[in-house]
Amino acid sequence: METSTIKLNDQSFYIRSWGQADNPALLMLHGFPEFGGAWGDLASYLASHFHCIAPDQRGYGQSWAPEGVENYALSRLVSDMIALIETIDAPIIVMGHDWGASVAYGLAMFRPDLVSHLIIANGVHPVPFQRAMAAGGAQSSASQYINQLRAPDAAEHLSADNFAKLERFFRYGMGLDWLSDERMDEYRVEWARPGRLEAMLNWYRASPLLVAEPEIPLTDLPELPVDRLKVTCPHLLIWGEDDKALLPESTEGLEEFAANLTRVSLPNADHWLLHQKPEIVAKTILDWLNAR
Repeated sequence: METSTIKLNDQSFYIRSWGQADNPALLMLHGFPEFGGAWGDLASYLASHFHCIAPDQRGYGQSWAPEGVENYALSRLVSDMIALIETIDAPIIVMGHDWGASVAYGLAMFRPDLVSHLIIANGVHPVPFQRAMAAGGAQSSASQYINQLRAPDAAEHLSADNFAKLERFFRYGMGLDWLSDERMDEYRVEWARPGRLEAMLNWYRASPLLVAEPEIPLTDLPELPVDRLKVTCPHLLIWGEDDKALLPESTEGLEEFAANLTRVSLPNADHWLLHQKPEIVAKTILDWLNAR
């Protein structure tokens, strides 16, 4: 792994990379509560094929973390990655997990000229996800934590006792045999950087997506510009079947927005499939790309 710090939109971003720079570029976008280093497990299986590039996204790790919820609107998060891709020979392959999937979808939808292939691992397109969260069913129940993370005192609550509650959130309902004490210490170092946890939570606060109360569907949702939210490039969705936070219904109807979609489900894996089954995820990616 190599590290560097670069300027994107006149701000400092920390980048990890694996593989030779003359390999095809693969941009890897992490989610909450991780950081760019979370891609190391998967990158070790892909570095011989790609130049794997994993930034600490805005608000995370060693990258720029401005104050203010407005600085974490999706358009600004996508703008950072547009600036990064423009330093490379575009179009490139883009992969996202969790919140990183939102940025990856944003790139594919709004700057299709920059994205040759889109790979999502347990992440969601905004329209199917909003529909599922608004229905008052299982996904609404599973997403109640979002309101907790949006609370004004969430950072103070989660950081207490050396981030004990954030660690509990991280571990809830998931298989975390991969999360050793040493790796947990690495996460705490990243969470403890000044202002970072508040910034990480601002991703949730800035999102316009609404969560219904269980069994109380929302009926007054704002109109989403469905026609502008299409993915035209080849799209691979890899899904850990045991995910407790994102349920299969959160991707129902995705074909409406991604005509060139391939779905691959992985049994005995959950939201943290990139750590649990990196070799299988890597083979899935390579098989899909080689078949195109």
